[in-house]
Amino acid sequence: MTDPVVFADVEAAAQRIAGSVHRTPIITSRALDALAGRRLYFKCENLQRAGAFKARGAMNAVALIKSQGNAPVVATHSSGNHGTALALAAREGGLKAIVVMPENSAAPKIAAVARLGGEIVLCKPGRVAREAALAEILKLRGGEAVHPYDDRRVIAGQGTAAREFLAEQTDLDALIVPVGGGGLLAGTLVAARATNRDLAVFAAEPAQADDAARSLSGGERVLLDAPETVADGLRASLGVLNFELIRRYCRAIVTVSEEEIIAAMRLFLECTKLLIEPSSAVPLAALLAGRLPATYQRVGVIITGGNVDLDRLPWQSPT
Repeated sequence: MTDPVVFADVEAAAQRIAGSVHRTPIITSRALDALAGRRLYFKCENLQRAGAFKARGAMNAVALIKSQGNAPVVATHSSGNHGTALALAAREGGLKAIVVMPENSAAPKIAAVARLGGEIVLCKPGRVAREAALAEILKLRGGEAVHPYDDRRVIAGQGTAAREFLAEQTDLDALIVPVGGGGLLAGTLVAARATNRDLAVFAAEPAQADDAARSLSGGERVLLDAPETVADGLRASLGVLNFELIRRYCRAIVTVSEEEIIAAMRLFLECTKLLIEPSSAVPLAALLAGRLPATYQRVGVIITGGNVDLDRLPWQSPT
């Protein structure tokens, strides 16, 4: 069976977006190594343009849309990072971006989309409400949808993060990334298989939004509508294209508690002096909790984003 995205797509995306995204650094921390009991390497996509890896997929999609002479309007639904990235890509490409956002999205993420010129349409939280609102916009106003994760162009773009990572750090025996809708995980699997078929790729997600773990275990997609988790970027359910790649190639998906996520986020800030969002802390939480087999001693972690509401840090008491 043919994969919906192949490494040639990732390679083409890398060439297409080379001048539009940062080549983000890889960092290490002896303190985190000691706590995790293994050597960890962090690919810092929190330092990417728009503050997250999502810039890669959005830039690739918009570049392809422009090259094909398609609609001058792009539209999506997003809790924040993909919407911000699409607004940035559209602005630089001379297109208009319309972004459907749940009304409970983090205030800084809403502000970021607006600052970049995106038109925001608020909707009720949850996958069903988001998809319905986007469908209505496309029906009334036209344009081209750029799905936040269930889109070949987006998956290929996200795969460029792992492509860079593995080209620079050639001695890893495992990679772990967070999983929500699965765009990053799917792209990472494509890049990893082409680079080193022996490399184990894992994913981690909140136990309170464990649709991906249940989907991989049961062999069929499990859809959740509006799971409650501090990791707001991981509330989406797996896309169709993404699940095809994940069920074939992902080694395992592990889950972590809300308390473990918050503790890992704070610990990463304390040890590295870099701010990451809760979704980014999920793989580190899994490593600190010993959820990966001890045989994997050189583990790469993609830190997915750093867009945080500084007035509502998760370890602070609500006021």
